[in-house]
Amino acid sequence: MPKTIIVSNRLPIKIQREEDKLSYKPSEGGLATGLGSIYKEGDNIWIGWPGLAIQKTKEKEEIVERLTEENMKPVFLNTSEIEDFYEGFSNETLWPNFHYFNQYAVYEEHLWLAYKKVNRKFAKAIEEVLEEGDTLWIHDYQLLLLPQMVRDINAQTSIGFFLHIPFPSFESFRLLPWRRELLNGMMGADFLGFHTYDDMRHFLSSVNRLAGIGNSNGQINVGNRPVLADALPMGIDYDKYASAAALPDTLDREVRYRTSLGDVKLILTIDRLDYSKGIPQRLLAFEQFLEENEDFQGKVSLLMVVVPSRDKVPKYAQLKEEIDLLVGRINGRFGKMNWMPIHYFYRSFPLNALSAFYRMAHVALVTPMRDGMNLVCKEFIASKLDKKGVLILSEMAGASKELSDAILINPNDIRQLVAAIKEALTMPEDEQQRRMHIMQESLKRYNIHAWVNLFMKRLAFIKKEQENLQTKPLDKNILELLKEKYKGAKKRIIFLDYDGTLVGFFKDPNDSKPDTELKEILEKLTKDPKNKVVVISGRDRQTLGGWMEKYPVDVIAEHGVWYKKCKEEWAQLVQVDNTWKDDFLEVLEMYVDRTPGSFVEEKDYSLVWHYRKVETGLGEMRTRELTSHLKYISSEKDIQIMEGHKVIEVKNSHVNKGHAAAEWLKDQSYDFHMACGDDWTDEDTFKVMPEEAFTVKVGYSSSSANFRVESYEDIRKILIDLTS
Repeated sequence: MPKTIIVSNRLPIKIQREEDKLSYKPSEGGLATGLGSIYKEGDNIWIGWPGLAIQKTKEKEEIVERLTEENMKPVFLNTSEIEDFYEGFSNETLWPNFHYFNQYAVYEEHLWLAYKKVNRKFAKAIEEVLEEGDTLWIHDYQLLLLPQMVRDINAQTSIGFFLHIPFPSFESFRLLPWRRELLNGMMGADFLGFHTYDDMRHFLSSVNRLAGIGNSNGQINVGNRPVLADALPMGIDYDKYASAAALPDTLDREVRYRTSLGDVKLILTIDRLDYSKGIPQRLLAFEQFLEENEDFQGKVSLLMVVVPSRDKVPKYAQLKEEIDLLVGRINGRFGKMNWMPIHYFYRSFPLNALSAFYRMAHVALVTPMRDGMNLVCKEFIASKLDKKGVLILSEMAGASKELSDAILINPNDIRQLVAAIKEALTMPEDEQQRRMHIMQESLKRYNIHAWVNLFMKRLAFIKKEQENLQTKPLDKNILELLKEKYKGAKKRIIFLDYDGTLVGFFKDPNDSKPDTELKEILEKLTKDPKNKVVVISGRDRQTLGGWMEKYPVDVIAEHGVWYKKCKEEWAQLVQVDNTWKDDFLEVLEMYVDRTPGSFVEEKDYSLVWHYRKVETGLGEMRTRELTSHLKYISSEKDIQIMEGHKVIEVKNSHVNKGHAAAEWLKDQSYDFHMACGDDWTDEDTFKVMPEEAFTVKVGYSSSSANFRVESYEDIRKILIDLTS
């Protein structure tokens, strides 16, 4: 049976050394909770680092045996790998870059090499258990290269990836020397999930500007695969936190804590020690609040929990020192014998203690400078069984996109934060309950289990799309059959599109004239008296006719408006009205004025807006805007708007290549039919071809063609093979 393989940097278990023995404790993280129902089923498995550098073979064997029973597979890392891969590249290069703290980012080649090495180690561990039909779900920034590494091992594997931290804007991401390798690694996945639309948008922008791949509704075409990116905010196990808030132990703790603190209103903050959390800014805001609101002195306290993290790293040690000094200064300045402004704990707490804190807090202050999601605010809301309490939340946290009934603030605006604290402390209870009810209902609906199910559904959706779009590759066996049918035929007809099929694309369309190789191909093809070659293109008749003048070929121009049979004059295949052109030309010229590098090509019966020379990103944006504009003004006209490779073409809807090709196919004496094309205007040609015809699509998008090849160079190779 196919299985699901979950891969993350850390396993959902903490292995610790206690004297001479190893202890195993389950992780309480949101991811472990959410995916617990998946990895424990059947043959499913979770792959990751067990949390310790293990040297002894005997201990490794013990860990493998113990974790196998729990459906886990460890990836062992040595001390230098932990230091260079995890502490180094992951947390000193990617983390600051993705959180917009580029002043802290380290760009060192040996850290990058360690990152690649460990990602390969994970890929090898996956390869050992990967079987046909398995689904792989890879998590977070430590494993950005892994999706493509697994794709190289097994191209058909269903691969999902979720990023739990923000994805930075192009301006930040471009600073990474290894940006393209990281993007290519991520694009090995079939489905990429992000917490917010902004993160998804930033990723797609980087793909566009660094890899040159545009997108349509979050879908990008990577080689032969459509890849989907989407925003799926991660939830919490709502019932777990709501239940924990009602446990007798939690209630006992709350009574003890309240007695110790006295009759004050409590503001709660819980963070890991990190510069992205905005802890010093929060302390400065609280100090200013006390300074400006003397009537609250002695009546409100800040309960601050900071969970230790990497405090041996210099910048984290500095941050810890800054926090200690600020807490000491504020307590020394405002504290009294019977009141402490800040209760500061530099350690972690068990769930029941945290739950008691959530219950007793009047206000939760969650103000990171940048955060992928932040689950503390969601845990606070779930723990509020009486619906009393106020959440102050940073706009820079992913959770702010869901929890709009919190008091949202810009963490850089100290004045706004001071005002928010006062608003929260003075908010009427009925308003607190109204807001809390709305946020609780939202979190119940979009809980961790809904998130897992939705991710798996989106991954299954894009895999189904890939299957539906797959056109059979023209492999060696098909090529042999093609050659056999070609040689055995008495009368052949071959339809060839021009741009993208016989030649590549150029920034200047006039540079696409036949090169030496194409000239030789056309000469050989047309020398054979059994061949009728028809070049069928959207090009204007003057240009196409000039390029084909030397060869005994039939030419169809402007998608079928004009045709020219060998040694004959140009004639119109269909009579079409072009009185619409002036109105549309005016719109296209307006977009040329607004888009440097674009230009309009005017044909007899169509107009083409080219944007090959336009700055990457701007061209795609203008295309969407222009397409929408053109479709609006053409809604009551018999006009078709077509998007091609870096072009938008406007033409009469009665004109298409299929109608034109059908005229040539009226001759029933052909016993070999072939058609080659690269974009959706060629689909009309493919559709009118006889069932036994060889139809070949250049590229990987959906097609009516029987076979596909990667590029125009493959079409040339086929034609050379046929004529050799």
